[in-house]
Amino acid sequence: MAGINEFREQRLKKMDALIEKGIDPYPYRFDITHTTKELLENQDILIKDKTNIATAGRIMLMRRQGKTTFIKIKDRKGIIQLYLSINILKDDYENVKLLDIGDIIGVKGEIFITHRGETTVAVNELTMLSKSLLPLPEKYHGIQDIELKYRKRHLDLIMNDETKNLFIRRRDIIRFIRNYLDAIDFVEVETPVLQPKYGGAFARPFNTHHNTLDMLLYLRISDELYLKRLIVGGLERVYEIARDFRNEGIDKTHNPEFTMIEIYQAYADYNDMMNLVQDMVQKMAIDIIGTTKINYKGEDIELGGEWERIDYYDALEKYTSANIKEMEIKELKTFCENHKIDIEGKIGRGKIIDEIFKVMVEKNIKNPTFVMNQPKEISPLAKLHRDDKSKVERFELLILGIEYANAFSELNNPLEQRERFEYQMTLRKEGEMEIQEIDEDYLEAMEYGMPPTGGIGIGIDRLVMLLTGSDTIKDVILFPLLKSK
Repeated sequence: MAGINEFREQRLKKMDALIEKGIDPYPYRFDITHTTKELLENQDILIKDKTNIATAGRIMLMRRQGKTTFIKIKDRKGIIQLYLSINILKDDYENVKLLDIGDIIGVKGEIFITHRGETTVAVNELTMLSKSLLPLPEKYHGIQDIELKYRKRHLDLIMNDETKNLFIRRRDIIRFIRNYLDAIDFVEVETPVLQPKYGGAFARPFNTHHNTLDMLLYLRISDELYLKRLIVGGLERVYEIARDFRNEGIDKTHNPEFTMIEIYQAYADYNDMMNLVQDMVQKMAIDIIGTTKINYKGEDIELGGEWERIDYYDALEKYTSANIKEMEIKELKTFCENHKIDIEGKIGRGKIIDEIFKVMVEKNIKNPTFVMNQPKEISPLAKLHRDDKSKVERFELLILGIEYANAFSELNNPLEQRERFEYQMTLRKEGEMEIQEIDEDYLEAMEYGMPPTGGIGIGIDRLVMLLTGSDTIKDVILFPLLKSK
């Protein structure tokens, strides 16, 4: 079998032959009158009127039969067959011999139906638009090497319509979210990606240096603190679909660069956020896939109806058979040791409790569930629960053990916020490296007065995974981060 370099050499010779004929293998533009889909949808009228059409696409299949050649080209809308004949093209038919699978061509001609019933373009003019120097993967039906799909997404998109359709659906999901929020008077905004202080989540940041200002900057781990400045400023209902960056591990639900939407509404609390996300996701499911019943990872999930609400500590007690809430740190560490829960690097009581929750509780939650009222220690930006000051008004939306959203009744007391930040800094000094630094500018903004506010962050990538049946986050990010070869 010829190697890829041999194929390339053969194609280079064909390119040189085109140039010798005075044909530019990479021209500037081509006027298209119809996509492949439009040709198929309007074939009757095009045939009746003998319309001379122009279309373009990549050669995916080529079958030569003496003085005729059948080619199938693919554009963003579909595939159509071409008929090229020496009787129509005359001397230009010689150029057909210089074509390869993978070349992008433009054609003009008339539509007809073959005796096998296939809609076909009888080509009367052929234009080379881009000579392909490397051969496409051999399997016409798609790339089977999973790593190749992620490393060479361009080939994945050429070969696999399923991949193309998935990312079109991702576009549809994001567009639905925008339309939903715009319709209820939210304002879409943009906040800094480069931040002098990182905050809004427990995560390690990526950092960089600005030469002109001689300044250390961080890629944002969240846009929360900037969006809440806008609430202080009176915008009252804001959202941002943001690229966030966290210097963390990579697995089926985590990529260091990912997409979140954060939504903040003045004069609301976490109950309002529950109602908002439930209504939005249910209407999204109907709009995008036509039903609230989905099968994900082999499990039947019902997104419709009222989603369950369960207290964080009640869930812990249910699935651990222990009163975790009342345990001191020494007891918690013993519990973790007995249940083989790794808490290395987890500083503070709240972090240990949350690790127990992640290991022993999350996997048991199947249908959409709001897990509410988390420990104060792990929620420095949330208001204390109005009935139990050891907890905060916060929820996480879990489906099949995966977190899709995190929301608060936002803490708006600047004095209490400072105390919470200062407590977090004591944990940082003890070795907890995911703690955010104190943001004095944010605290000052709060002192001008921030109204009661409900806020929520939703993982767009995970939502797309759910509504497309994708097993890993790499499937729904066009260019996921991969280890260098």
